[in-house]
Amino acid sequence: MGLAQTGASDIFYSLYHIAPAGVNLRFDRQRRRKYNGHGEMNGAVKIAFHTLGCKLNQAETEQLMWQAVARGYHISAVEDADICVLNTCTVTHIADRKARHLVRLWRKRNPHARIITTGCYAQRAARELVDAGADMVIGNEQKMRLLDIVGLANHAGCGGRPQWVGTQPSRVRSFIKIQDGCNTGCSYCIVPRVRGSERSLPVETVISETKDRTSRGYQEIVLTGTKIGSYRNDGTDLAKLVRLILRETAVARLHLSSLQPQDISPELLELWQDPRLCHHFHLALQSGSDSVLKRMGRCYRVEDYARAVELVRRAVPDAAITTDIMVGFPGESEAEFEESYLFCSEMDFAAIHVFPYSPRPGTPAAEMPAQVPETVKKARSQKMLALSAKSSKRFRRRFLGREMMVLWEAEVSMGSGIYSGLTHNYIRVFAQSATPLSGTMLPARLLRLHEDGIWAEPVSTQSRYYPAIPSPLSRC
Repeated sequence: MGLAQTGASDIFYSLYHIAPAGVNLRFDRQRRRKYNGHGEMNGAVKIAFHTLGCKLNQAETEQLMWQAVARGYHISAVEDADICVLNTCTVTHIADRKARHLVRLWRKRNPHARIITTGCYAQRAARELVDAGADMVIGNEQKMRLLDIVGLANHAGCGGRPQWVGTQPSRVRSFIKIQDGCNTGCSYCIVPRVRGSERSLPVETVISETKDRTSRGYQEIVLTGTKIGSYRNDGTDLAKLVRLILRETAVARLHLSSLQPQDISPELLELWQDPRLCHHFHLALQSGSDSVLKRMGRCYRVEDYARAVELVRRAVPDAAITTDIMVGFPGESEAEFEESYLFCSEMDFAAIHVFPYSPRPGTPAAEMPAQVPETVKKARSQKMLALSAKSSKRFRRRFLGREMMVLWEAEVSMGSGIYSGLTHNYIRVFAQSATPLSGTMLPARLLRLHEDGIWAEPVSTQSRYYPAIPSPLSRC
């Protein structure tokens, strides 16, 4: 977003792009001691990253982390960091509140750190983050230039070699951004304002990043974006892109983060003949009532959604289909909510992400009459969550007694010997093992329901894929 495109509320945000290294509002003398006369940090610089919100944000944070380690900076915990970077979300007022809370918490726990905020909330309401205690606010347009704006050149840390401070995360799953922006303009959604119009990354970039991550030992690649079904680049759509990734890379598992019902077609589903594609489809529904969908500005009806679900289940019988449901949209009557509840029950989802409607400034829905009281939203959320719990158990029971391949992520708690991972259709699995499982792809027999997943028994400790290789980030 350039200055010419901004409204009055965005001018403060835009000023951050005019200043070459941003604007430091709370940079006291004690913190200045870490810097030399050229504005550069003295000694090895430690930088911490934290992400709020969607998988697209996670992918962008991952890119920033790799940029940082390539320049020789140490990745650390917030408490030990010289610089703390928060990638924010603004989909709901709760996301905004979390961001402000984290900034205040970081300021308390690490008063000498330089706190940098970026992401969608930073794009929408820079002043609110500054008031919470952020030293610098950088919007989405300049997010990937964050290290340059902050003034972090290739000069610090471990003689120019990257290093993790503390426990290095296992190389299990990596998020790769393939697309950004949205042209749909749903009446409740702030995303087009903070993310802009649709644009896609070049095919060569996506292939190159996938090869890079797999060479580093990542077992699963997640393709993400604001609306990945809209991917278009030089005649290549999403289906062609996925086919190229499967053909040209050694990815062990490939996961599509989220799709719209209109993205589902027999041609796309043919790709799932390749066993490397995860059998998990997140299809955003938002409401199971046609009248609510119309007010939301969604471009499908419930019968279209049901048809997409039928296509998926016919092509991929063991697929987990999950969804998003918004309750308490302006004007949602009791009858419309019950209609939505009944439709969700019929769809028998593997899980439902339920969230109450949150008015976003500047969106048409925020100005609609008949705003639903918070008490009603809460009651409807609880009812929908109870439905989700029932349908989730029903889905998981289908797989008890089966042997399934599991990507083991990490030990649940240090020294417990209990590991957690995900099957190819994203069932959470837990198992006890004397042999470390983190970063391996191993089969397990699913025994019984356990917490939000299934308790299992590893069938083999010999990985069918190479385990995560030591990351170059650990060498210093």
